[in-house]
Amino acid sequence: MRITDIQRCGVRPGRLVEWTLSPATVAAATRLPEDSRPPAYIQESHIRTAKCVREDGLFVPTWLGTAFDLPGRVDLDVLQEALRSWTLRHETLRSGFRWAGEELRRFTLDPADVSLHREDTGEFDDADRLTAYLQDRFDAVADALRWPNLIYTAVVRDDSTSVYMAFDHSNVDAYSLTRIAAEVHELYDALTAGRTADRPAPAASYVDFCEIERADADRLDGDHDIVARWREFIRRGGGTLPTFPVDLGLTPGEPLPPQAMLCEPLADAEAAAAFEAYCRPYGGSLVGVLAATALSVRELGGQSVYRTVVPFHTRVRSRWTDSVGWYVGGAPIEVPLTGIRGFPDVLRAVRAELGAARKLARMPLARVLALLGADFRPTSPDLYSIVSYVDTRAVPGADRWTDMRAHALLRVSYGDQVCVWVNRQHEGLWLASRYPDTDVAAKNMRLYVERLRDHIASAGHGSLSAVS
Repeated sequence: MRITDIQRCGVRPGRLVEWTLSPATVAAATRLPEDSRPPAYIQESHIRTAKCVREDGLFVPTWLGTAFDLPGRVDLDVLQEALRSWTLRHETLRSGFRWAGEELRRFTLDPADVSLHREDTGEFDDADRLTAYLQDRFDAVADALRWPNLIYTAVVRDDSTSVYMAFDHSNVDAYSLTRIAAEVHELYDALTAGRTADRPAPAASYVDFCEIERADADRLDGDHDIVARWREFIRRGGGTLPTFPVDLGLTPGEPLPPQAMLCEPLADAEAAAAFEAYCRPYGGSLVGVLAATALSVRELGGQSVYRTVVPFHTRVRSRWTDSVGWYVGGAPIEVPLTGIRGFPDVLRAVRAELGAARKLARMPLARVLALLGADFRPTSPDLYSIVSYVDTRAVPGADRWTDMRAHALLRVSYGDQVCVWVNRQHEGLWLASRYPDTDVAAKNMRLYVERLRDHIASAGHGSLSAVS
């Protein structure tokens, strides 16, 4: 599934229909008692960051979404029931937070109290106007500081219907997005055929996961080895978490800059398979992408060490596989780049770093920072820059994504960090990145992507044995 923004996912004109949680559902939520299950540390950090940035006078939308097509002119009543049934599968989507002084307290609706309200917004005969309208609606509704913070839409036409869904990031991660198109398709098809018994059972609850993960994290103290390793990593980075190690054309102390987005293929299916085969003895394509990135940024900025935080999923048990939620942690790595003789040297260094650090991703960084006593008052929605790699070929429905015109959507707004996502699909490797919208950053990100592509291609041909 290609990661992109709403401007690049091929929005087409049609009649727009919207669904939000109904007024009756919202009213029921206001009467709910507190749910004793706490927010995950990553949820709380996200919401508190949004609050800090908003208090500084800047609205930074951070929603995630998905887009996909259903064939023909849909039955809107059936689609509404499919969307409601899908929502009920995932408890986090009917759970939210209230402020109690400075504390976040959870509430969770009973499935019987959840209903959708449909609004026919009208015809849009211009794709650009529709795209702008959708982005504005998603910004307003799928906001970290409000509840409900999800919205579903459909653009209805005679030959097909395009579904666009947006969620505040606190409820979904990128992997969650990859499963939605197939699940909604299957529900819609089953309901159309009258197979109500085919509705899937509720998925394991992310709300339960939050409680389990937080209880584990709260058992840590400042003397734990995980805390010590993060303390040393931050110390060696000059007291800060890592940024992307190329010149981005930013001046310290300036307001948070707008961001731009870069989306394009890195390698076709054959080249991606060759790259994977080359990297397999060293741990696979994740190791390869990080090693190629390390070489690329050294060539661009003369770095002697590539320092980054690698995102890993925290779905460590199979029960969480089908669950919608934000199952992501980070592992700090430092890859030495002096004295290397070839790409295999970098691959071995990355593999060793990942092997030593991966377990750190299971401990929420927000908890670690609290134990360090570090005063990281967030001024940006991203605490650090990332390079992420995910192989999505085994996701149910992945072989039909092209036919479904399925995309994972990112909101590109403001930020001073660089986030890079590399996805392995049946068609090959796809890269998406958001970065500060400066001329210097645009030039250096273009150079980074070109060098990354060259390193991937060279490794796939088995010819990357020496580096300059």
